[in-house]
Amino acid sequence: MDWGTELWDQFEVLERHTQWGLDLLDRYVKFVKERTEVEQAYAKQLRSLVKKYLPKRPAKDDPESKFSQQQCFVQLLQEVNDFAGQRELVAENLSVRVCLELAKYSQEMKQERKMHFQEGRRAQQQLENGFKQLENSKRKFERDCREAEKAAQTAERLDQDINATKADVEKAKQQAHLRSHMAEESKNEYAAQLQRFNRDQAHFYFSQMPQIFDKLQDMDERRTARLGAGYGLLSEAELQVVPIIAKCLEGMKVAADSVDAKNDSQTLIELHKSGFARPGDVEFEDFSQPMNRAPSDSSLGTPSDGRPELRGAGRSRAKRWPFSKKNKAVVTEDFSHLPPEQQRKRLQQQLEERSRELQKEVDQREALKKMKDVYEKTPQMGDPASLEPQITETLRNIERLKLEVQKYEAWLAEAESRVLSNRGDSLNRHSRPPDPPASAPPDSSSSNSGSQENKESSSEEPPSEEGQDTPIYTEFDEDFEEPTSPIGQCVAIYHFEGSSEGTISMAEGEDLSLMEEDKGDGWTRVRRKQGGEGYVPTSYLRVTLN
Repeated sequence: MDWGTELWDQFEVLERHTQWGLDLLDRYVKFVKERTEVEQAYAKQLRSLVKKYLPKRPAKDDPESKFSQQQCFVQLLQEVNDFAGQRELVAENLSVRVCLELAKYSQEMKQERKMHFQEGRRAQQQLENGFKQLENSKRKFERDCREAEKAAQTAERLDQDINATKADVEKAKQQAHLRSHMAEESKNEYAAQLQRFNRDQAHFYFSQMPQIFDKLQDMDERRTARLGAGYGLLSEAELQVVPIIAKCLEGMKVAADSVDAKNDSQTLIELHKSGFARPGDVEFEDFSQPMNRAPSDSSLGTPSDGRPELRGAGRSRAKRWPFSKKNKAVVTEDFSHLPPEQQRKRLQQQLEERSRELQKEVDQREALKKMKDVYEKTPQMGDPASLEPQITETLRNIERLKLEVQKYEAWLAEAESRVLSNRGDSLNRHSRPPDPPASAPPDSSSSNSGSQENKESSSEEPPSEEGQDTPIYTEFDEDFEEPTSPIGQCVAIYHFEGSSEGTISMAEGEDLSLMEEDKGDGWTRVRRKQGGEGYVPTSYLRVTLN
């Protein structure tokens, strides 16, 4: 079934139908364009929403990023951001593969349609011109026939008229003969014109116009197929991103499942654990007998030496009373403004950073020395003297970092001693049994005044160098309750002078036996090969368990 055969006389219908088809193609392109704008606006709004709720500070500077619930929320935001990216991809695919390509195709179809209908109209015009010529020749033949008949009647009437002269009769006969000849020629011309028109008309209806209609049919079918494919692209653009969107949704589900309430509670402890010993009981102070009042070791108003306690603005009571309003502390380089546990963590962090920087500078110095050796052996590659400034600068950096490492090591040792001291005081005050993994056994015979003075010193300013002699373990059992076998091996990374009771000295690089693991207080129990056991800072060891 084709248009040229079945719709040979429906030129105007085909013209309207093909125009409607192109209009439908343009409407679909416009629809997809607006759909693209919707997708782009949706993606933009999603990205703005994600940006609004993303943490402003970097993760390393944001303590809240350590909680699983915060990490989950950030992961959800990232997945939503990825989801927005997929919406942008859908918009881009629709814009390129549908809007641009179909719009271009529509213009091509319009040009082709215009060409086919121009050709059809020319054929129609030619047929109409042929029909007009046929009508003209027909009217001329009819007119000549009437004129010939009239001339013949005039000649016959004169021939019968006795009054007519012979010359008039001859003239009338010649005129009749001429008209008859002209009528014959018009007849022949009309017949030829009719034959030519019939041939042209047959060509028009059976060949020329059917070909044009078939071309229009092929064009319209191609347009319809292309439009159908364009309809399919609308769903294909979505289907392409469905797997990735599913991964985004799955990532959200995994992030939601990763929330760990217990771990967040432990993280909060690690972030804000102060390391202070809990305050002892406040004893009754009998002001009715001020002269006979005995000094109270646990009294907040009178220290153990009996001297009145200064209550100036410089003395911070925030460490003694954690629920009171804290005064704003002055930030110091050794982090002594922080609680002992937080000070130890920050110092450990700074020590690790300086150690990494030191190792980086050492590696760079080795690389520069190797490069210098290469330049000395092959001068054409470079001037060895040009590396001297860099080598000198590296050496200065190494010396500076070594001093900083030593400084932070000393501060860290003091902080760890203070943490253990506070823990020992707390255990002693609450009559807990000795717990070597958390701290060394407390001294039951020691007075509370030492603990009180230690607490007061930790609340005011960092201890001096002499403070290293303050006992960390007020009582030390030589046998550590009972002999045990090593549970692993460890190597001393740094030198440590065990000046406090309960600790043991070790040299850098020394191999030690691991007797007990760190229980969370920053100290590990070890045994030296030449004999002797004690506690050393865990951060100073490289541990290998059996």
